[in-house]
Amino acid sequence: MINKNVLMALIAALFLASASYAGFAEEPKELTVFTAASLTGAFSEIGSLYEEMADTDVAFNFDGSQNLRTQIENGAYADVFASANTKQMNALKRDQLMNNSSIIIFTKNKLSLIVPKDNPARISNLTDLAKPGLKIIMGTKDVPVGDYALQIINRLGNDSAYGPDYKARVMDNIISQETTVNYVVTKVALGEADVGFAYVSDVTKDLASRVDKVDIPDEYNVIGEYPIGVLLHSKYPAKSQDFINLVTSEQGKAILEKYGFSAVHSSPAKAEG
Repeated sequence: MINKNVLMALIAALFLASASYAGFAEEPKELTVFTAASLTGAFSEIGSLYEEMADTDVAFNFDGSQNLRTQIENGAYADVFASANTKQMNALKRDQLMNNSSIIIFTKNKLSLIVPKDNPARISNLTDLAKPGLKIIMGTKDVPVGDYALQIINRLGNDSAYGPDYKARVMDNIISQETTVNYVVTKVALGEADVGFAYVSDVTKDLASRVDKVDIPDEYNVIGEYPIGVLLHSKYPAKSQDFINLVTSEQGKAILEKYGFSAVHSSPAKAEG
């Protein structure tokens, strides 16, 4: 005869095993989302909304897209990756680290010049970037905002209206290249540079008293496409997809637009190479 306590223990063990098999033990308590630094404000708000709706915490890692890609390649765990360009996402696709069918372009952004509020260098247009002694700050060539800025400088340099040595003079004025756009914005706001290349979405209400924008005409500007997708090794693919669905919902789009991003119709991320 089986002892009653032993029988109860066996029943409890069987219940836990069946619950685990049925997926009940797989309910996440926390979703890990690796997100481009330029999305900090918008995704923080979307994350709070998701936590209320899904009863699941969201742990964000905000950094330069290239840094996030490197972290994932080196084994860092993430459920969702949102990049500020397709280059970093496509690299993870090639390494077979993404659930490719989950990847979509969810928003767009473009660049502007930003200057300290008192604008001591009197920057009013793109020609001013070539002034001798000007202090320019931008992202590194590997971070999306830096790559986009270099594309803009190249376009201007190829336009005869700006003169044959325009690009060289602008490049000579660059005093620092940062690994995230947040560092660019912070340094300009502190007056450590005369002008910086940032996203239009970076001049938020909180920063409006410290920096101003100088628009870059569309003929020279670059439209950055932002892809998002689920990591192949995510423990919670369904919950991860729910997060992406919220980002692309009307609520998510409204939040993105509030922070200066452009909403887009969902579409697969473009492959490269």
